Amino acid sequence: MIDPAIGTPVLVAWSGGKDCLMALERLRADPQWRVTGLLTTLDRASDRVAMHETRGSVLRAQADALDLPLIESVLDWPADNATYTIALGHALRAAQAREKRLRHIAFGDLFLADIRAWRESLMADLGWQAIFPIWGEPTTALARHFIDSNHRALLTCVDATQIDPRFAGRAYDHDLLAELPAAADACGENGEFHTLVVDAPSFSTPLRIRRAGTAVRDGRFHNVDFALA
Repeated sequence: MIDPAIGTPVLVAWSGGKDCLMALERLRADPQWRVTGLLTTLDRASDRVAMHETRGSVLRAQADALDLPLIESVLDWPADNATYTIALGHALRAAQAREKRLRHIAFGDLFLADIRAWRESLMADLGWQAIFPIWGEPTTALARHFIDSNHRALLTCVDATQIDPRFAGRAYDHDLLAELPAAADACGENGEFHTLVVDAPSFSTPLRIRRAGTAVRDGRFHNVDFALA
């Protein structure tokens, strides 16, 4: 058991996908840090993560499996930047009510410099510091390590303008990596796909899920709806 007095407290921005899980596991392996919770943004009407379309109930099950609280930033989606920032500020203050020393939040971004700069600026405006535990790592090697170290994830959303929509709903495994087009990033960092982690060495128990339907959004994003079984 980690002594709660040891390590700088940090939140992890959480979508339920593989990159945020890898960031979380990297922080948990580093005694400099002490992860105190997960922070997610949910659409009020659907109780889902925007873009990924992952259900809030599934995120809560992940948080339980990781033995971490899930801090929810809830808003009406789509939202403008001002509305998003207000909701985020409320959620961050709720997290600080649990752990008053909290000033850091981690993101699973890999190489998109404009996204990193936006996050750093936004968090600085709110009095927080953004950190990026897996930034700059070669994505193919990172993807292979994720698979080889007994993580299980599924593709929840595919951008059909970048890869074939038949990838939606498939397991994120070596076969899938081999079938991705050469232009696609192995971790989907350019938005080719989003994932849902259903099992990991850091989970106390695997998620039991079922396919609950499919949908196409904006004529290009093919989503598979995964629900708790």
